Amino acid sequence: MELAGRVIVITGAASGIGRAMALRFAKEAPAHLVCVDIDGPGAEATATEVGGTGFRVDVAHEAEIAQLIETVERDIGPIDLFCSNAGISVEGGVEVPDADWQRIWEINVMSHVRAARHLVPLMRARGGGYLLNTASAAGLLNQVGAAPYGVTKHAAVGLAEWLAMTYGDDGIKVSVLCPQAVRTEMMRGLEDHVAAIDGMLEPEPVADACVQAIRDEVFLVLPHPQVRDYMRGKAQDYERWIGGMRKLNRRFGAPNDG
Repeated sequence: MELAGRVIVITGAASGIGRAMALRFAKEAPAHLVCVDIDGPGAEATATEVGGTGFRVDVAHEAEIAQLIETVERDIGPIDLFCSNAGISVEGGVEVPDADWQRIWEINVMSHVRAARHLVPLMRARGGGYLLNTASAAGLLNQVGAAPYGVTKHAAVGLAEWLAMTYGDDGIKVSVLCPQAVRTEMMRGLEDHVAAIDGMLEPEPVADACVQAIRDEVFLVLPHPQVRDYMRGKAQDYERWIGGMRKLNRRFGAPNDG
């Protein structure tokens, strides 16, 4: 799909990957860019840069997602591309309190579910549309030291797969973005983190990769190409892969007090 003439919504657009998407997508002459974030002023600032519209939305709340979609469809136009990009990270393992597990689940998984719940019927009725969901390489591999992050990103990838296989015949295209470390607020001060083992990308090349994937209608978006090799290794020899991840855990993980 070409982005020219399209109505595009991007969540998490105040900074990081979402802001880079907005700036990059603006170069493709879309009909309108809608920039969304829990940081309302940040969303407005990005929108001002690209000549779009900013909204403050907490994607952890379904009513706010539903209202966003209804407002854009009514006041701006049919949404051609919805980039469900907002996400958070929670460090720790099974000891992490349920409230933190629930919060990351609402943002990293259910925000994608709810966007699809309210938008897919509209897209099906008009014969198609595009969903770009931001997950992580952690959703294909895992995340040393951060069980809530690894688990929710696995779920986000699984949902994207399900959407692609279920609604592809209705003309709905799906891509899932799975980078390793990207220089955003989430990664500030974490240049030595395990996720940066293959280097930390700036947000701009990640946005470039998204444009190309949407143009080519490719499901899996891997700004770090090494991830594909890691996936192959995992599939070919799971035991060896687990052994390698244990080595990374010994190097980068928190001490096991259990």
